[in-house]
Amino acid sequence: MDRRQMRAARRADRDGSGPTLEEREAARYPGATGAFALFGEVLLTGLLVTIASLPVITLPAALAAGIRHIRRYLNAEQSHARQFWSDYRHALPGGLAVGAVTTLIAGILIADILLANTGALPGGAAIGIIGWAGLTLAGTALLAAAGAWTPGTGWMPAVRGIPAALAGDPVGTLYLAATVVFTGVVTWML
Repeated sequence: MDRRQMRAARRADRDGSGPTLEEREAARYPGATGAFALFGEVLLTGLLVTIASLPVITLPAALAAGIRHIRRYLNAEQSHARQFWSDYRHALPGGLAVGAVTTLIAGILIADILLANTGALPGGAAIGIIGWAGLTLAGTALLAAAGAWTPGTGWMPAVRGIPAALAGDPVGTLYLAATVVFTGVVTWML
């Protein structure tokens, strides 16, 4: 093997696109070999999710499509933007119902928090804390359902599986809750 072929073989071995030069276990996420490329894909997916969720009621469908898009990228499968939009169209019918319920729950909890902050309710501080905890729980449940959605199964099994998914992975649940809180703080700051 000449020098040029050896360099190409090393490059293919390093990025996971070709045969390996030595025996070793396959990478868990072969698509995440380049940190900057992964960062760019996450930014692109975030932009696509933002555009798709501008009408607030479509947020669950946009999240489900974005999660599937990033999973495809991490698994080194083809992850074109057209596949994101295809997933979005498949998730939209049931996602609208999930989005309507989520928007209604969030609206009620926000009104509750605003009412608690006026001082008109006895125990308003406790009601406000309960409202914020409810918003965090609702956001965490929405992310769990969006992560469980697939075109084959649909939204009902994803929504029914929320308690089992959250109880089965407490550390992952804490990560999802931290993501919801972080997103809320960043949105509030903007």
